Amino acid sequence: MNSAQVAVILKSFDAPDEVRVMQKGKFELVHLGGITIGRATYELGWKWSEHVGPSVGATRCTVEHVGLVLSGIATVAFDDGRVIELRAGNVFYVPPVPHDSWVIGDEPYVSLHFLGAESYATKSR
Repeated sequence: MNSAQVAVILKSFDAPDEVRVMQKGKFELVHLGGITIGRATYELGWKWSEHVGPSVGATRCTVEHVGLVLSGIATVAFDDGRVIELRAGNVFYVPPVPHDSWVIGDEPYVSLHFLGAESYATKSR
């Protein structure tokens, strides 16, 4: 094996490849070895249907998510009435069915997204 075959890629969210800015939040992306990892940072009062939905022409998010909550608390609310809390330390899977989300508690919400980041907060293609 030569050194090109065992290359290590280092990146940081201090210098993301892309930043999607929205009212009361941002979604930073790092492209790494063929995958995209996102970091969501949402302020108190952030709500997907109010602060992301209008810019992408949707009332609910339909992106499939796999992630890890780093800090804060947010909800995932489904149209069938289920409301699930995502708390610091939770690893989560949210299926690609319509859902809303909002920050609760008294601190900003931060999470990493390992699946769905590339299509999050963008218009459907």
